[in-house]
Amino acid sequence: MASICAILNVDKSSTRLDRERMTQEISRARTAAKVEAVGLDFGTTNSAIAIVGPDGSPRLARFPAAERGDVSETFRSILFFEAVEETGGTDSAVSVGNDAIRRYLAAAGNGRLVQSLKSFLADKTFESTDVMGETYTLGDLIAPIISALRDAAIAQFGELPPRIVVGRPVHFAAAGNPDEALARSRLDIAIRRAGWTDVVFEYEPVAAAYDYALRITRDETVLIADFGGGTSDFSVLQLKPRAAAKHGAARYEILGNDGVGIAGDAFDSRMMRHLVAPALGRGTKYRSPYGMVLPAPTWPYTNLERWHHLSFLKARATMLKFDELKRESFEPEKIAALIHIVENDLGYFLFRAVEKTKLELSALEAADFMFSDPPVLIERIVARPDFENWIARYLEQIAGCVDRLMKTVALKPDAIDSVFLTGGSSFVPAVRRIFIQRFGADRIRMGDEFTSVARGLALRALDVTD
Repeated sequence: MASICAILNVDKSSTRLDRERMTQEISRARTAAKVEAVGLDFGTTNSAIAIVGPDGSPRLARFPAAERGDVSETFRSILFFEAVEETGGTDSAVSVGNDAIRRYLAAAGNGRLVQSLKSFLADKTFESTDVMGETYTLGDLIAPIISALRDAAIAQFGELPPRIVVGRPVHFAAAGNPDEALARSRLDIAIRRAGWTDVVFEYEPVAAAYDYALRITRDETVLIADFGGGTSDFSVLQLKPRAAAKHGAARYEILGNDGVGIAGDAFDSRMMRHLVAPALGRGTKYRSPYGMVLPAPTWPYTNLERWHHLSFLKARATMLKFDELKRESFEPEKIAALIHIVENDLGYFLFRAVEKTKLELSALEAADFMFSDPPVLIERIVARPDFENWIARYLEQIAGCVDRLMKTVALKPDAIDSVFLTGGSSFVPAVRRIFIQRFGADRIRMGDEFTSVARGLALRALDVTD
């Protein structure tokens, strides 16, 4: 794993610095007056929790970053089940959030990384999963992440109120036929298990509007676009500056909401298909037991494209199938690379390599993709037009959702005063172009791309308590 750690610039000596900085942050925060309201943004990739004190300003809890001697306002929505008998550990085998990444790196992949849990909330087929011989429901997996967020907020800000406002997408995403009621119920149960007794849900783009209202000085008709890991959500609102409205109902009027189950993870999956999967055997051929030459099955690569499904391939029956495929493959070294990726639970590193290239393509016309974990080495130069071609059908669906919402609210583009873009995919030039083409570059607003929803949820929670 040394080569991967070098690529990601992992500094394992940063733990002491992280603790010192967090101690200073906690000391300053605990001097503040009591918490009036709290908001939670439980995300597919990252989560955040914010509070509002008597001064009315939102403040975010901070966490030691996953890979460097720094602090972060986001918390990875991730679990790591460590195989302690293989690493010589003696403490808890389960770690969460940014600490899960650090433990995963230290354990050299000996364990199972579980991520993108939010994507399963509306999936009726997901009832439980087996992790190292233990059965876990979705609530069993989500509750520890939310509990860790709550504990961090209490440590930094003091006791929290029993009521919390939690973000939710306009439409929960899931393969097949998503069950909205099931998703909301599962999330509600996990939040209550973490310690809250009064749970209020709010659409994530509406929460982002609360944050955006801090920036405006006059009434505006606003289109909010929130791009998460699993969903892209949109709201059109008539919005007042926060200073101009003192009670919740008067702050805004929602004209319409819509959303689509496509966002950053979908973009990553297309990069995975075109950059990674061919080097791991997609498109190769093998000889069947009956002597027929057949293409390699596509199901492993379909799972590979979904970050939250990658760890599920690490089942004994699946690994035996991979071994059989390697024996009969015309390019066994590529199947061996696939086995290496799955066996060593390298999904996180694949994600980081893909994410790095995607971010670079937001600023450059071309970027280098490189993933190295011997014996696997994948290198390629990616041009931005190629990336945009890979995600073209997703861009069309996002654009179609925006057009559908504008038709629903019966407004022409020139009736929109501003368009506030938030979330990681708002950096993708092709995504921004959707809104520039419809509303003009001068109306596009950006800022706090990864924390505006959490801040807005806390502000919304303040109104709920009024």
